[in-house]
Amino acid sequence: MEGKKELKNSKEIADLFGFDERRVQQLAKENIIPAVRKRPYQFDLNETVKAYIQYLKEKANGREQKDASDEKSTSDKLRAEADLKKYKAKMTELQLKEMEGKMHRSEDVEAAVNDLVYNVRSMIMALPGRLAVNVVNAENANEASEMIRVECSMILNELAEHRYDPEEYKRRVRERKGWSEIPDDEDDE
Repeated sequence: MEGKKELKNSKEIADLFGFDERRVQQLAKENIIPAVRKRPYQFDLNETVKAYIQYLKEKANGREQKDASDEKSTSDKLRAEADLKKYKAKMTELQLKEMEGKMHRSEDVEAAVNDLVYNVRSMIMALPGRLAVNVVNAENANEASEMIRVECSMILNELAEHRYDPEEYKRRVRERKGWSEIPDDEDDE
């Protein structure tokens, strides 16, 4: 004669075994204890106790060793997946900062500085050609010196007036990523 089923929820089974509810649900998912219903979890008290006792016997006899290594590999896999998700979130955050212009890649900064250096270099290299005729026609060394000083000051002032241009960095990012630029008049359509 089969007895009447005495159904208990996850909390009651957890209290009986001294677990938290998540552990009871995990045991049910792993088919260690049978659930009569899964949403919300309901367990037949007698069957649950018998199944858990059987599980403990098997574990005590060493039959659980394979499952333990499976649990460890599952745990390692979950940890690796969590690490991967954190990494992807961090990469997305960095990409967003880059697109917003709050952060720049070193290669973009290097390219912008190189452009500035080449610009200054070309101005300095052009200096002798621009000054040659004027300096030859100078009446004395002081006048020639003043001409050279004025030209050098122009180059240095241009260098001093150089400012950070966020649009230049955005252009470099779009160029590096292969994104096309959308003209302003097409934005409104």
